[in-house]
Amino acid sequence: MTLWVAVSNDRSAMPTCSRLNAICPYFTMFPLEFPLSILRSYASPGEWVLDPFCGRGTTVFAARLCGLPAVGIDSHPVAAAIAQAKLLDVSPQAIVDELLAILESAPPPDSVPEGNFWELAFHPDVLFELCRLREELLRNCTTPERQALRAVILGALHGPRAKCRPTYLSNQAPRTYAPKPAYAVRFWRARDLQPERVDLVDIVATRAQRYYASALPPARGWIIEADSRNPATFAQLSGIRFKWIVTSPPYYGMRTYRPDQWLRLWFLGGPAWPDYSQNGQISHSSAETFARDLRGVWSLVASVADTNARMIIRFGRIHDRRVDPLHLLERSLVNTGWEIEAIRSAGSAARGKRQAMHFTTTRDPLEEHDVWVRLRL
Repeated sequence: MTLWVAVSNDRSAMPTCSRLNAICPYFTMFPLEFPLSILRSYASPGEWVLDPFCGRGTTVFAARLCGLPAVGIDSHPVAAAIAQAKLLDVSPQAIVDELLAILESAPPPDSVPEGNFWELAFHPDVLFELCRLREELLRNCTTPERQALRAVILGALHGPRAKCRPTYLSNQAPRTYAPKPAYAVRFWRARDLQPERVDLVDIVATRAQRYYASALPPARGWIIEADSRNPATFAQLSGIRFKWIVTSPPYYGMRTYRPDQWLRLWFLGGPAWPDYSQNGQISHSSAETFARDLRGVWSLVASVADTNARMIIRFGRIHDRRVDPLHLLERSLVNTGWEIEAIRSAGSAARGKRQAMHFTTTRDPLEEHDVWVRLRL
């Protein structure tokens, strides 16, 4: 998946933030202020930015706000689709027009998921429309209008029921991660919650206006849906030298990206049930294999980095793994060409709804750190 548009180095009209960064929640997100403050303070015009674990694209979006060219890499299809949407230049009306055109001309879906979960998760009319959209966007999602529409749907797919105007398409559900089918069915039945017949067009129109109405700096960006451990991924970056790498790899033990995003994965062509596979993910079988996999990524990043490039890594741990995260990260940097310059506290995981907070509601949030490293080759 690629997107290239013009680049501008004019920072005079740079917005401090944008609603577009919130187009779809993703529980491993870090705050926009993290990459934005670094790039605004230290990066020079024209310097390339890389995030090899880009998630929902916060780093590449921060680079856009700063007028800097950027590449994001992630193996998760949901992450790649969301990140790509943040590099688009499209109007809200164009998104709505594309939706109406699809609903008017697309044929009935070849299949509609069945079972207790699907009967309670979406009103049958809404599910039918979703399936039509799903199949049409799987057939063709190459235009900015369709890519933006896809991201808007991903963000609206599931979430809490509104007291007034509906903003999500599903029955009562979390908005950040998808509920597991058996639990969701028990929850809905115990509370006699039935899915509402919501207006899909109205929800998309409202969200498109919210996320794409504001003018943003032109962006030069490229999102790669691929495994950062694979040298072939970095072969696509031939000729580019990155000055800034701002990233946050999965914390050791954090391996539920696919099952926690299974509904959005379904909309992108995945199965109609949770996917527990670990394809394309850093190994979490042991601290040593985790450090080894990360070491391979850091070495590949070094191969495309500019002289004296800087990499800033936000890292921490989850309660389930009793390891020293800084020691683990230090081990991953051995013999990669990267040398630690500074380690700074980033506060607790509660700030910005970070990775570790997904795994605890009663225990104290854990401290995270920003590790600054420089390339010494």
